[in-house]
Amino acid sequence: MTTEENKRLVRRFYQEIDEGNVDAMDELVADDYKDHTPPPFPGFAHGREGVKQAIRLFWEATPGSHDIEDQIAEGDKVVTRLTARGVHEKDLPGIPATGKHVTMTGTVIHRIEDGKLAEKWSDRDLLGLMQQLGVVPAMGEAAG
Repeated sequence: MTTEENKRLVRRFYQEIDEGNVDAMDELVADDYKDHTPPPFPGFAHGREGVKQAIRLFWEATPGSHDIEDQIAEGDKVVTRLTARGVHEKDLPGIPATGKHVTMTGTVIHRIEDGKLAEKWSDRDLLGLMQQLGVVPAMGEAAG
């Protein structure tokens, strides 16, 4: 695949997530997918099934969208800087629904193999997300 095709694959991945289309992961994600930065909650399966579980959890609890700010590709890797937005409508593990609008930024590197996402490394603003959800106090605020 060309770098442009790889970038399209990653963009489609986020589009399918935004639409809640978990079944599309069978086409887009390798069965033995390796997530080097797994979701912040324990208990997800490995590989493609873990991706599907995470998407279901976050889609149901915080439906929203991803805005791709920048994308750079070289060889079999695509780097994507993005902003995720949603509303915390249902409980996340250990975090009751707040109804709050949340925003999280991140930079993600995907490696593509045989036309599918094979590996992922990411740097996400989980601290900012947890502060928005009231799990962690923002700087300057007293702990409750």
